[in-house]
Amino acid sequence: AAGTINDFPDYSYRGAMLDVSRHFFGVNDVKQFIEYLAYYKMNVLHLHLSDDQGWRIEIKSWPDLANHGGSTQVGGGRGGYYTQEQYTDIVKYARDRYITIVPEIDMPGHTNAALASYPELNCNGKATELYTGTDVGFSTLCTSKDITYKFIDDVVRELSEMTPGPYIHIGGDESHATKIEDYIPFINRVQEIVTSHGKQVLGWDEIALATLKPNSVAQHWANLSNAEKAVSQGAKILMSPAVNAYLDMQYDSTSPLGLHWAAYIEVDKAYNWDPASLVPGLGKENIIGIEAPLWSETVTNLDEIEYLVFPRLPGYAEIGWTPSSMRNWEEYKFRLAKHEKWFNAMGINFYKSPTVPWDESK
Repeated sequence: AAGTINDFPDYSYRGAMLDVSRHFFGVNDVKQFIEYLAYYKMNVLHLHLSDDQGWRIEIKSWPDLANHGGSTQVGGGRGGYYTQEQYTDIVKYARDRYITIVPEIDMPGHTNAALASYPELNCNGKATELYTGTDVGFSTLCTSKDITYKFIDDVVRELSEMTPGPYIHIGGDESHATKIEDYIPFINRVQEIVTSHGKQVLGWDEIALATLKPNSVAQHWANLSNAEKAVSQGAKILMSPAVNAYLDMQYDSTSPLGLHWAAYIEVDKAYNWDPASLVPGLGKENIIGIEAPLWSETVTNLDEIEYLVFPRLPGYAEIGWTPSSMRNWEEYKFRLAKHEKWFNAMGINFYKSPTVPWDESK
């Protein structure tokens, strides 16, 4: 008997982010993460390649970024970085599985690894010390120096040449050390640099404080008014609300890994939200998709990644694929329970959430 399967995704961008800056993860770990995304029909991996604690991609025109800036991580470990050949290999591995890599270089804040590597990027001309803590908001590129924009142009050019996907992510979040009157022209100028290399800008929702280009995308993580500002400028939104979609949030107060500054996110809470009804006045037509970010302050290896990712990831995949009118937790939880066999067969270190009827699926 012949039949027709009519199945297509609700959103075109269905992704996750891996922070390889706070703690570094090698090529094989990233490839395993890609496998998990591909299994659930997710099609984007956003790599957070730079932060205060580490610079993780070789830039040939600024070699000390990786050599010095990549030499440590949270807690003082040895860190690491991807050579351009390794990054290209990751991109190809992802592409072979229909996954697009979105590289992020965070700026003007979250830049201590770069500031420690090149003194000229600091307003006082002095290199900072390498940083292995977990504070945020204390670093900034010197937005008034021409060399800063030469640096950004070189980094974006080299990254763009290795990245076939449409986006370069410019960060833009938590730039508390950058005055707003400096931040706005900086973001405007960086958008010009990115588009000059044939790429679209993605940035955290703070970039909506600047004048967004029509094809720029703001990634909503915290501030609803920033998402509204982006849409009012004609920009699209990528939905990653920390209270619903952050993979590094603890499941509950007893979780051994993760943080809880945004929320505790049990498996049912991770599933029970609709991207198109979170922001007043923001509808489906304004949203390109969803992304579940995994920040790595507390995560040091693949086992720990798996514990925070599973079993929440399948829910994020379903939010991206299935219209909200067809999603129902009471039905979904039984389907999710059946994945325990796959988790076990794959040796995945998953969290056995009490919200899921695991035993009833056997």
